[in-house]
Amino acid sequence: MANKKSPRQRDAARAREAREAALRARKRKAERRKLGIVVFTAVLLVLGISAFVVTDGPGTDVESTGTIPTGTPVSLSPVPPGATVEGSTPCPPTDGTALRTTVFSQAPPMCIDPAKRYSAEVTTSKGRLTIELDARAAPVTVNSFVVLARYKYFDGIPFHRIIPGFVVQGGDQTATGRGGPGYQFEDELPAAGAYEVGSVAMANSSAPGTNGSQFFIVTGPAGVTLPPQYSLFGKVSEGMETVRAIEEAGTPGGQPTQVVTITSVTIKES
Repeated sequence: MANKKSPRQRDAARAREAREAALRARKRKAERRKLGIVVFTAVLLVLGISAFVVTDGPGTDVESTGTIPTGTPVSLSPVPPGATVEGSTPCPPTDGTALRTTVFSQAPPMCIDPAKRYSAEVTTSKGRLTIELDARAAPVTVNSFVVLARYKYFDGIPFHRIIPGFVVQGGDQTATGRGGPGYQFEDELPAAGAYEVGSVAMANSSAPGTNGSQFFIVTGPAGVTLPPQYSLFGKVSEGMETVRAIEEAGTPGGQPTQVVTITSVTIKES
Protein backbone atom coordinates (compact mmCIF):
# COMPACT_ATOMS: atom_id res chain seq x y z
CA MET A 1 0.00 0.00 0.00
CA ALA A 2 1.51 3.38 -1.08
CA ASN A 3 2.43 5.87 1.57
CA LYS A 4 0.47 9.09 1.36
CA LYS A 5 2.30 12.36 1.99
CA SER A 6 0.88 14.72 4.50
CA PRO A 7 0.07 18.31 3.45
CA ARG A 8 3.15 19.48 5.32
CA GLN A 9 5.38 17.04 3.41
CA ARG A 10 3.86 18.08 0.09
CA ASP A 11 4.46 21.75 0.91
CA ALA A 12 8.07 21.02 1.88
CA ALA A 13 8.62 19.10 -1.36
CA ARG A 14 7.19 21.92 -3.46
CA ALA A 15 9.35 24.46 -1.63
CA ARG A 16 12.43 22.31 -2.23
CA GLU A 17 11.62 22.01 -5.95
CA ALA A 18 11.12 25.75 -6.18
CA ARG A 19 14.51 26.39 -4.55
CA GLU A 20 16.21 23.94 -6.90
CA ALA A 21 14.53 25.53 -9.94
CA ALA A 22 15.63 28.99 -8.80
CA LEU A 23 19.18 27.73 -8.29
CA ARG A 24 19.23 26.23 -11.78
CA ALA A 25 17.96 29.51 -13.23
CA ARG A 26 20.69 31.48 -11.45
CA LYS A 27 23.34 29.11 -12.76
CA ARG A 28 22.04 29.45 -16.33
CA LYS A 29 22.04 33.25 -16.01
CA ALA A 30 25.59 33.25 -14.64
CA GLU A 31 26.76 31.02 -17.48
CA ARG A 32 25.15 33.31 -20.07
CA ARG A 33 26.77 36.34 -18.45
CA LYS A 34 30.17 34.64 -18.44
CA LEU A 35 29.78 33.68 -22.09
CA GLY A 36 28.81 37.25 -22.95
CA ILE A 37 31.92 38.62 -21.24
CA VAL A 38 34.13 36.14 -23.09
CA VAL A 39 32.59 37.04 -26.45
CA PHE A 40 32.80 40.78 -25.73
CA THR A 41 36.45 40.46 -24.70
CA ALA A 42 37.24 38.47 -27.82
CA VAL A 43 35.63 41.12 -29.99
CA LEU A 44 37.65 43.85 -28.27
CA LEU A 45 40.85 41.90 -28.81
CA VAL A 46 40.10 41.36 -32.47
CA LEU A 47 39.26 45.03 -32.98
CA GLY A 48 42.30 46.11 -31.03
CA ILE A 49 44.72 43.89 -32.91
CA SER A 50 43.30 44.89 -36.28
CA ALA A 51 43.69 48.54 -35.35
CA PHE A 52 47.39 48.26 -34.68
CA VAL A 53 50.03 46.06 -36.02
CA VAL A 54 52.94 45.46 -33.35
CA THR A 55 49.90 47.89 -32.53
CA ASP A 56 50.43 49.25 -33.30
CA GLY A 57 51.87 49.13 -35.31
CA PRO A 58 53.35 50.15 -34.81
CA GLY A 59 47.33 50.25 -34.79
CA THR A 60 45.83 48.67 -31.17
CA ASP A 61 46.95 47.96 -27.78
CA VAL A 62 49.75 45.73 -28.62
CA GLU A 63 50.48 42.40 -27.27
CA SER A 64 54.21 41.80 -27.20
CA THR A 65 53.83 39.14 -29.85
CA GLY A 66 55.12 40.82 -32.93
CA THR A 67 52.16 42.66 -34.33
CA ILE A 68 52.61 46.38 -34.35
CA PRO A 69 49.56 48.33 -33.46
CA THR A 70 49.00 51.59 -35.27
CA GLY A 71 45.69 53.19 -35.55
CA THR A 72 43.44 54.06 -38.34
CA PRO A 73 44.83 57.18 -39.94
CA VAL A 74 41.42 57.93 -41.45
CA SER A 75 40.11 58.80 -37.97
CA LEU A 76 41.10 62.43 -37.79
CA SER A 77 41.19 64.52 -34.69
CA PRO A 78 40.00 68.14 -34.57
CA VAL A 79 42.54 70.70 -35.67
CA PRO A 80 44.40 71.94 -32.57
CA PRO A 81 44.20 75.68 -31.78
CA GLY A 82 46.68 77.65 -33.82
CA ALA A 83 47.14 74.95 -36.45
CA THR A 84 46.26 75.32 -40.10
CA VAL A 85 44.91 72.92 -42.69
CA GLU A 86 46.51 72.68 -46.11
CA GLY A 87 44.45 71.81 -49.18
CA SER A 88 46.84 70.88 -51.98
CA THR A 89 49.70 70.14 -49.54
CA PRO A 90 52.42 72.27 -51.15
CA CYS A 91 56.03 71.42 -50.45
CA PRO A 92 57.11 73.24 -47.28
CA PRO A 93 60.12 75.57 -47.27
CA THR A 94 63.36 73.84 -46.35
CA ASP A 95 64.49 76.56 -43.94
CA GLY A 96 62.05 75.63 -41.16
CA THR A 97 59.82 78.67 -41.58
CA ALA A 98 56.58 76.79 -42.37
CA LEU A 99 53.64 77.32 -40.04
CA ARG A 100 52.71 74.31 -37.97
CA THR A 101 50.18 72.20 -39.85
CA THR A 102 48.56 69.09 -38.39
CA VAL A 103 45.83 68.03 -40.83
CA PHE A 104 46.23 67.58 -44.57
CA SER A 105 43.60 66.82 -47.19
CA GLN A 106 45.91 64.78 -49.40
CA ALA A 107 49.37 63.26 -49.55
CA PRO A 108 52.16 65.66 -50.50
CA PRO A 109 53.85 65.69 -53.89
CA MET A 110 57.45 64.50 -54.14
CA CYS A 111 59.27 67.28 -52.32
CA ILE A 112 62.62 65.58 -51.76
CA ASP A 113 65.39 64.54 -54.13
CA PRO A 114 65.87 60.78 -53.64
CA ALA A 115 69.45 61.17 -54.83
CA LYS A 116 70.27 63.33 -51.79
CA ARG A 117 70.96 62.24 -48.23
CA TYR A 118 68.48 63.15 -45.51
CA SER A 119 68.61 62.87 -41.74
CA ALA A 120 66.24 63.86 -38.97
CA GLU A 121 67.41 65.27 -35.65
CA VAL A 122 64.68 64.40 -33.18
CA THR A 123 64.64 66.32 -29.92
CA THR A 124 62.58 64.67 -27.17
CA SER A 125 61.91 65.26 -23.50
CA LYS A 126 64.47 62.48 -22.85
CA GLY A 127 67.22 63.81 -25.10
CA ARG A 128 68.16 63.83 -28.77
CA LEU A 129 68.55 61.18 -31.43
CA THR A 130 69.40 61.25 -35.13
CA ILE A 131 67.69 59.13 -37.77
CA GLU A 132 69.45 58.51 -41.08
CA LEU A 133 66.63 58.43 -43.63
CA ASP A 134 66.88 56.03 -46.58
CA ALA A 135 65.44 58.03 -49.46
CA ARG A 136 66.74 55.56 -52.07
CA ALA A 137 64.99 52.52 -50.62
CA ALA A 138 61.84 54.31 -49.43
CA PRO A 139 61.48 57.64 -51.27
CA VAL A 140 57.71 57.97 -50.75
CA THR A 141 57.94 57.23 -47.03
CA VAL A 142 60.92 59.53 -46.48
CA ASN A 143 59.20 62.26 -48.49
CA SER A 144 56.11 62.09 -46.27
CA PHE A 145 58.18 62.08 -43.08
CA VAL A 146 60.30 65.03 -44.25
CA VAL A 147 57.24 67.04 -45.32
CA LEU A 148 55.47 66.42 -42.00
CA ALA A 149 58.61 67.31 -40.06
CA ARG A 150 59.08 70.55 -42.00
CA TYR A 151 55.46 71.44 -41.28
CA LYS A 152 56.27 70.83 -37.58
CA TYR A 153 53.60 68.14 -37.47
CA PHE A 154 55.50 66.05 -34.91
CA ASP A 155 56.20 68.91 -32.48
CA GLY A 156 54.69 68.20 -29.07
CA ILE A 157 53.46 64.70 -29.97
CA PRO A 158 54.07 61.99 -27.33
CA PHE A 159 55.34 58.47 -27.83
CA HIS A 160 51.98 56.84 -27.15
CA ARG A 161 53.12 53.20 -27.19
CA ILE A 162 56.34 52.02 -25.56
CA ILE A 163 57.01 48.31 -25.16
CA PRO A 164 60.45 47.37 -23.76
CA GLY A 165 62.34 44.95 -25.97
CA PHE A 166 59.96 45.64 -28.85
CA VAL A 167 59.32 49.20 -30.06
CA VAL A 168 58.73 52.82 -29.13
CA GLN A 169 55.99 54.31 -31.28
CA GLY A 170 54.94 57.90 -31.92
CA GLY A 171 53.63 60.24 -34.57
CA ASP A 172 49.97 60.29 -33.47
CA GLN A 173 48.79 63.76 -32.55
CA THR A 174 45.81 62.25 -30.70
CA ALA A 175 48.03 59.90 -28.62
CA THR A 176 45.36 57.24 -29.00
CA GLY A 177 46.91 55.03 -31.69
CA ARG A 178 44.16 56.09 -34.10
CA GLY A 179 45.39 59.45 -35.35
CA GLY A 180 47.02 60.46 -38.59
CA PRO A 181 47.73 63.40 -40.91
CA GLY A 182 44.59 63.03 -43.03
CA TYR A 183 46.14 61.00 -45.84
CA GLN A 184 47.60 57.55 -46.44
CA PHE A 185 50.27 56.30 -48.84
CA GLU A 186 51.58 53.08 -50.33
CA ASP A 187 53.99 50.61 -48.76
CA GLU A 188 57.73 50.36 -49.42
CA LEU A 189 58.42 47.04 -47.75
CA PRO A 190 61.86 45.64 -46.95
CA ALA A 191 63.15 42.12 -47.46
CA ALA A 192 62.56 39.61 -44.69
CA GLY A 193 65.06 39.97 -41.86
CA ALA A 194 65.86 43.62 -42.59
CA TYR A 195 64.70 45.03 -39.23
CA GLU A 196 67.45 45.70 -36.70
CA VAL A 197 67.63 47.36 -33.31
CA GLY A 198 67.40 51.04 -34.18
CA SER A 199 65.42 50.51 -37.39
CA VAL A 200 62.70 53.09 -38.02
CA ALA A 201 59.57 51.94 -39.83
CA MET A 202 55.97 52.97 -40.40
CA ALA A 203 53.10 51.62 -38.32
CA ASN A 204 49.98 50.79 -40.30
CA SER A 205 46.41 49.60 -39.96
CA SER A 206 47.06 45.95 -40.79
CA ALA A 207 46.26 46.54 -44.46
CA PRO A 208 48.31 47.54 -47.52
CA GLY A 209 48.70 51.24 -48.22
CA THR A 210 47.61 52.50 -44.80
CA ASN A 211 50.74 54.41 -43.80
CA GLY A 212 50.18 57.84 -42.29
CA SER A 213 52.30 59.58 -39.67
CA GLN A 214 52.81 56.92 -37.00
CA PHE A 215 56.29 55.41 -36.91
CA PHE A 216 58.19 53.13 -34.56
CA ILE A 217 61.77 52.48 -33.56
CA VAL A 218 62.78 48.85 -33.03
CA THR A 219 64.34 48.41 -29.59
CA GLY A 220 64.76 44.67 -29.11
CA PRO A 221 64.39 41.07 -30.33
CA ALA A 222 60.59 41.15 -30.59
CA GLY A 223 60.85 44.04 -33.04
CA VAL A 224 63.74 42.54 -35.00
CA THR A 225 61.67 39.45 -35.79
CA LEU A 226 58.67 41.37 -37.14
CA PRO A 227 57.45 40.23 -40.56
CA PRO A 228 58.35 42.59 -43.41
CA GLN A 229 54.97 44.31 -43.39
CA TYR A 230 56.08 47.77 -42.27
CA SER A 231 57.80 50.29 -44.53
CA LEU A 232 61.42 50.58 -43.40
CA PHE A 233 62.74 54.08 -44.03
CA GLY A 234 65.64 54.76 -41.70
CA LYS A 235 67.80 53.86 -38.74
CA VAL A 236 68.93 55.61 -35.58
CA SER A 237 72.55 56.61 -36.21
CA GLU A 238 73.09 58.58 -33.00
CA GLY A 239 71.31 58.73 -29.67
CA MET A 240 70.35 55.13 -28.94
CA GLU A 241 70.87 56.08 -25.30
CA THR A 242 67.94 58.47 -25.74
CA VAL A 243 65.86 55.66 -27.22
CA ARG A 244 66.75 53.51 -24.18
CA ALA A 245 65.72 56.34 -21.87
CA ILE A 246 62.38 56.53 -23.67
CA GLU A 247 62.04 52.75 -23.43
CA GLU A 248 62.37 52.94 -19.63
CA ALA A 249 58.95 54.60 -19.55
CA GLY A 250 57.35 51.59 -21.23
CA THR A 251 55.23 48.70 -20.03
CA PRO A 252 54.45 45.23 -21.45
CA GLY A 253 51.03 46.51 -22.52
CA GLY A 254 52.50 49.59 -24.20
CA GLN A 255 50.93 52.29 -22.01
CA PRO A 256 53.77 54.65 -20.96
CA THR A 257 54.28 55.27 -17.25
CA GLN A 258 55.10 58.91 -18.02
CA VAL A 259 54.60 61.30 -20.92
CA VAL A 260 57.59 61.38 -23.29
CA THR A 261 57.18 63.93 -26.05
CA ILE A 262 58.82 64.89 -29.32
CA THR A 263 59.85 68.53 -29.00
CA SER A 264 60.94 69.00 -32.61
CA VAL A 265 62.19 67.21 -35.71
CA THR A 266 64.80 69.05 -37.81
CA ILE A 267 65.55 67.76 -41.30
CA LYS A 268 69.04 68.03 -42.78
CA GLU A 269 69.90 67.28 -46.41
CA SER A 270 73.17 67.01 -48.27
